[in-house]
Amino acid sequence: MSIFNSKNTTQEAGITSALLDKITDAYNRNDIDSVMSFFAEDAVFDHAAGPDINGTRFSGLDTIRGIFQGLFDNVESVHWEPIDTRVSGDKAYCEFHRIAKLKSGEIQDFLSVDVLTFRGGLIIHKDTFYKNRTS
Repeated sequence: MSIFNSKNTTQEAGITSALLDKITDAYNRNDIDSVMSFFAEDAVFDHAAGPDINGTRFSGLDTIRGIFQGLFDNVESVHWEPIDTRVSGDKAYCEFHRIAKLKSGEIQDFLSVDVLTFRGGLIIHKDTFYKNRTS
């Protein structure tokens, strides 16, 4: 059960399809300042991988910025192609095909889902899930 559940409506949470498109565009431009402008000060990012039931949790803008800046610094290119997006209450469920070319030459190609929880038009929780491809 998420600690980020609320009774807010989509309108109260400030979620629009235009907002979700802007967020995806910021990630696809690897524009860290633009990406971070969509997160609340007290935001939490739960990465898919990690030792805990929620993966690895990162809290606060500075910490989250460091995680995404590290990603952008380690890739030649990364692109999230939207597959499907659904909104319910204060959550957006965003399904992507993510392809990244790392500076090492490695290609990462997998499907992912972000569950984004909003408050006042800002992300307060980004919970990421993805397929772990094996050889």
